[in-house]
Amino acid sequence: MWMSWLAVIGGLVFLVWSAERFVLGAAGLARNLGVSPLIIGMTIMGFGTSAPEILVSGMAASSGNPGMGIGNALGSNIANIALVLGVTALIMPLTVDSGILRREFPVLFAATLLAGALMLDGELGVLDGTILLGSTALLIFWMIWLGKRSQSVSSGTPATFSLADPLTGEFEREVPTSLSTGQAVLWAVLGLVALVLSSRLLVWGAVNIAQDLGVSDLVIGLTIIAIGTSLPELAASVMSALKGEDDMAVGNIIGSNMFNLLAVLALPGLIAPSVLEPAVLQRDFPVVLGLTFVLFLMAYGFRGPGRINRLEGGLLLACFVGYMTWLGMTGLG
Repeated sequence: MWMSWLAVIGGLVFLVWSAERFVLGAAGLARNLGVSPLIIGMTIMGFGTSAPEILVSGMAASSGNPGMGIGNALGSNIANIALVLGVTALIMPLTVDSGILRREFPVLFAATLLAGALMLDGELGVLDGTILLGSTALLIFWMIWLGKRSQSVSSGTPATFSLADPLTGEFEREVPTSLSTGQAVLWAVLGLVALVLSSRLLVWGAVNIAQDLGVSDLVIGLTIIAIGTSLPELAASVMSALKGEDDMAVGNIIGSNMFNLLAVLALPGLIAPSVLEPAVLQRDFPVVLGLTFVLFLMAYGFRGPGRINRLEGGLLLACFVGYMTWLGMTGLG
């Protein structure tokens, strides 16, 4: 069994590294091609932080373990809000002042409700996966439109968002500028190849551990894999907060969660249609929905900037510990 644990640990380490390299290369290439930093940040960097979940979900489904991919999608959203933002806010309280993020909150809610509605019949099939994948494409187009609109200023008609939106400056500082086109392509390709190999290694080890422990693929996806694939978001959010880029720290989570609910959840339905375990709708999805609502209440900012203070960060982290305990009692028992 130690080989399986070694595969999981090694897979997670290389998964985090390869995701960072892939995002670096893709963002650098887009910048060299003249794409604005705001659009790069909203699309490539947002999509890239979900790359581990996407690859792992696809590998799990193609290996005949769709429950692991479903657990990964839902568990990553739980970990992103309760663990990642909880830890980040404990280290550095967050202030959210971006109008762009206020536009993304309703879209995150819509994606959450769409995923829940499609799973309500207790199945995740090809049609469900097709709808989710199509919604992913619409999300990307909407982000590009929003990014362009936020930077456009027509004569006499102010844009919905101005260049003063703090998210614009934060992305400007973070998108790489020192990579040549050749270097960017090399890192993007190398990162993608490493993502595929590391995700395959991770899934192999996780399946073996699930079999040895006698637990379901869903529980392994909700715990070991979800926490592991959320490590890029944890690193990105903590570093952003320490740099004073609070909007980016929260934006990373909003973007990642939208892609998890749409792109990541689509793959099990498309590759390996299956009947959901009852716990998905009775236990796991309600937690995703509840935490998304809590994030909205904390970070939206109804009468000014949204704030997630240390007390709220501690409450989020306590929710994560409580959920893991609940899983231990219901999923491992």
